[in-house]
Amino acid sequence: QVQLVESGGGLVQAGGSLRLSCAASGRTDGRYVMGWFRQAPGKEREFVAAITWGGTSTYYSDSMKGRFTITRDNAKNTVYLQMNSLNPEDTAVYYCAAKVPGTSTYGYWGQGTQVTVSS
Repeated sequence: QVQLVESGGGLVQAGGSLRLSCAASGRTDGRYVMGWFRQAPGKEREFVAAITWGGTSTYYSDSMKGRFTITRDNAKNTVYLQMNSLNPEDTAVYYCAAKVPGTSTYGYWGQGTQVTVSS
């Protein structure tokens, strides 16, 4: 019912910044919780951040807290991930996802966008 498309990834030097975007289409009237995840080659998928529909509650992984900021613009059906102070360990494919409030799993996923941080 919901399609998600990420954009904004690319190559950046250590210490730099990127802003990722995730555009939603389809049944966008749901009060979805939106999340960002990432996965590096050979590594398990890792939670990055999440935000509730109203944007009043946000959650971050400890390794990203203070450096990354998740926001959303429901009028544009878009969620963002602002990434600052990037380091090579942040290199991964970043995915956005959506889930129904009260559920424990994300049912909708984007195709991912590559983020590469050089030393």
